Amino acid sequence: MGKENLVIETKALTKYYGKSRGIIDSNLKVKEGDIFGFIGPNGAGKSTTIRLLLGMIHPTSGSAEILGMDCARQTTKIMKRVGYMPSEAQFYGQLRVDQVIKLAADLHSMDCSENAKHLCERFQIDTNKKIEDLSLGNRRKISMVCAMQHEPELLILDEPTSGLDPLMQKEFFGELKERNAKGTTIFLSSHVLPEIQNYCNQAAIIKEGKIITSGNVEEIAKANGKHSAKRVTLKGIEKLPDLKGVHKLERTEEGITFLYRGDLQELLKTLSITPFTDITMTDLSLEEIFMHFYE
Repeated sequence: MGKENLVIETKALTKYYGKSRGIIDSNLKVKEGDIFGFIGPNGAGKSTTIRLLLGMIHPTSGSAEILGMDCARQTTKIMKRVGYMPSEAQFYGQLRVDQVIKLAADLHSMDCSENAKHLCERFQIDTNKKIEDLSLGNRRKISMVCAMQHEPELLILDEPTSGLDPLMQKEFFGELKERNAKGTTIFLSSHVLPEIQNYCNQAAIIKEGKIITSGNVEEIAKANGKHSAKRVTLKGIEKLPDLKGVHKLERTEEGITFLYRGDLQELLKTLSITPFTDITMTDLSLEEIFMHFYE
């Protein structure tokens, strides 16, 4: 495929809706085999980015490619190799589930019946029901089947777990991991940070239409300062000695918790002469890193 086996690449991708901001100067690189998390709250520009990638809207400036093809000019060819799950799927309410799934397969001119059967069994879908009789969660499951049944090289999933119960979320990510192990690249937008941290190997954070950082979680943490931050909890201590790099200090009945971004040797040296009964030191979660960037 070339270009470091890039499946998705955007260069200074920008979209304005009149004077309203969509996204600004977006530069993304998603490599073959990645499970890539695209993180941001509602309105940050996640869905706009996805619609540009799929050729549903055209950019104001910049460019986007999927599998080496121009997203604005080669949409038909791209969609043959991509599975897309929108944040809000719309189906014909009077059709049965099996009819909708077959219609989606026919759009790809493929017989997907065996794969569709496997997915419907895994996601516990009653294919005889009408779409209008389904809950939001069950409609989401139909959208999953439609996106995956034709075995695409790339899955683009926009807020896919919205409306799913925890057990079904587990099944969904189990299916994604199995497909990824076979070579499927996955681009997943979400504002649910634990699922990004648990399942994605790469991520980008978007804020007000601009990508503010990207890489693996460790790289994102390191980009957040000279030293990787740590969450430190000290028990049996009344007062924390003077230390540089202490943030968000919280006092509890048991002791003190704080974020530390500084020299760990200096921290340990200071604590060696400080009375306390127990210490816990952990890396920041993706959620804490995300909140730091947004604050």
